[in-house]
Amino acid sequence: MMLYAIPPLVAEPIFHVADFPVTNSYIASVLAVLFFILAGLILRQKTDLIPKGVQNFAEGVLEFMLGYVDRVTSDRAKSMKFLPIVGGLFLFILFSNWLGLLPGIGSIGRYIELHGKIEFAPLLRPANADLNMTLAMAVFGVFVPHILGIAAIGFFKYANKFIKLGDLVQAVRKGGISILTGLIEFGIGFLEIISEVAKLISLSFRLFGNIFAGEVLLTVMAGLFVYFLPLPFMFLELIVGLIQALVFSMLVLVYLTMATAPVHEAAH
Repeated sequence: MMLYAIPPLVAEPIFHVADFPVTNSYIASVLAVLFFILAGLILRQKTDLIPKGVQNFAEGVLEFMLGYVDRVTSDRAKSMKFLPIVGGLFLFILFSNWLGLLPGIGSIGRYIELHGKIEFAPLLRPANADLNMTLAMAVFGVFVPHILGIAAIGFFKYANKFIKLGDLVQAVRKGGISILTGLIEFGIGFLEIISEVAKLISLSFRLFGNIFAGEVLLTVMAGLFVYFLPLPFMFLELIVGLIQALVFSMLVLVYLTMATAPVHEAAH
């Protein structure tokens, strides 16, 4: 029986560029980016008024995603602004997840010295099986809505969603029960700041946990039954990869929509 090593939590470095370690997950993410760059260059040459082939497929995907974005924003102008962000995240995560299911991913590699021991390191691993990748996308998905929110409604109005000094000052001027209400709203603002940190944790660990767990599951099944039994689990991972890409991108879309909503709408 062929033995398969359980993949470690940390992506393995394949080689170094100066002091920068190039890991197998990072190589997979670069391949995903190169794929979309190549696809963009090919589609740039397709300018037929009646699309067909690759152009027809690409336009169909874009229209499908735009329709979903419209359902959340209810504003075509916002949808057109958010689609490159949300659609880019969705396609990158989906392609990276499905790329990790190709034959040879995780099984073709070489032996390297790691932590004083000789260990097998695959040349490619799913990009989202590296917490660094999912955390980087989570930081992007949480902070970009703040930037667009400030641009949409102004710095001070947007900051008042979190640090409600303006509301507290008005409550003190009114006096009475309004002071208590102002203090409560001031405390709620700090809870909003904590929720932003929770967004980073939930976005990054949800995607990382599901993809890494799927990688471990497929490795175990392949080790026990080399041939046909892992196939149902691979189909399951196709669905999981799609769902995780959809969940991540839709949550970012919700953050973008809420951040750019007028203050009175958010309060209402």
